[in-house]
Amino acid sequence: MSARLVLARGKEAPQFRRHPWVFANAVDALVGRARPGDTVLVETHDGRPLGRAAWSPASQIRARMWTFDADERIDDAFFRRRIDAAVACRVAHPSLAGQDGMRLVHGEADQLPGVIVDRYRDTLVVALNSAGADKWRAAIVGALLRATGAAHVHERSDSDGRRLEGLPPRAGTLHGDPPRITELTEHGVRLRVDLAEGHKTGFYLDQRDNRRLTRDLAAGRRVLNCFCYTGGFSLQALAGGARAVLSVDSSAPALAAAQASLMLNPGLDAGRASWREADVFELLRELKSAGEKFDLLILDPPKFAPSSAHAERASRAYRDINRLGFQLLAPGGLLMTYSCSGGVSAERFRNLVAAAACDADVEAQVLQHLQAGPDHPVALAAPEGAYLKGLLVRRP
Repeated sequence: MSARLVLARGKEAPQFRRHPWVFANAVDALVGRARPGDTVLVETHDGRPLGRAAWSPASQIRARMWTFDADERIDDAFFRRRIDAAVACRVAHPSLAGQDGMRLVHGEADQLPGVIVDRYRDTLVVALNSAGADKWRAAIVGALLRATGAAHVHERSDSDGRRLEGLPPRAGTLHGDPPRITELTEHGVRLRVDLAEGHKTGFYLDQRDNRRLTRDLAAGRRVLNCFCYTGGFSLQALAGGARAVLSVDSSAPALAAAQASLMLNPGLDAGRASWREADVFELLRELKSAGEKFDLLILDPPKFAPSSAHAERASRAYRDINRLGFQLLAPGGLLMTYSCSGGVSAERFRNLVAAAACDADVEAQVLQHLQAGPDHPVALAAPEGAYLKGLLVRRP
């Protein structure tokens, strides 16, 4: 019999709204014994069942809801149903047709908390970031193989989220013989992806649609791509006919990977691309002092605020980097600016960019709100899943 997780009086509202997380301060008692990852029955203080969840005693998120149907069994068949539905959703979406790389399972949005699965050609990369996901590793991998027919499965359960769950990092082969390095073709551009050491599961698949927008906007423009990582935005800008593209990152290996990807695309003019290993904040100040101006500027920094506890410090960084961006933007120029920080809301980010424009003493227009693609859905009851937010801004 499952242990019962009893919520404190007055703390049930999130679960009534179908929010998948039960925080430590909402727990009144655990009745019975449960090990990390075990399934528990979640109940109100007066015994009304709310659903079944994975128990995680080391985390501030004490339980993650698998289902809001208290009668639904959590077993191998459960994971087959959930994964089949997630894969079918992507297969049915017209904008994802023919893509070499996409997210197949996106955690809470696919009702599989802590489960991330990305497909790179015939290889799946799996990140199991919660105690429940970790416990059901074999069932999840079996369901993925059944649903996709993938030749290889590689695990990249090495995020900070594992540490918060009290779990050690894990990486390695789960099925087949996954390549360390693979290639994607994204909107006609070939990209080199390091599945073993690359960020996240190897690449930032969430920016696919925004890279395509960069291509559409780049013709004839002088482009500055900051925090360029392995150059996805840069190569799309070149493919779109950019006059020149300067790409900046503090990582020499990332820049080398970007240049290797450029060499995979002989149709792109490598002479229009330049690469700088530098601290972005420092380089932008140098470019400002030199009087440089750009027609299209991309700011896609790393996660400044992994949680709301870091929001104030992150806000200063976002405001500073966007101020410098506006100062380098030519009249009529476009700024594509992003935040992937879950601790900074979309509203707060927009206000920070507005403050940065004011600091730079420039007028600015928001042309478009930017987000991840349809393979990164967001659960309506859990808006925290909308971690990637961006703005396309024009300086009149």
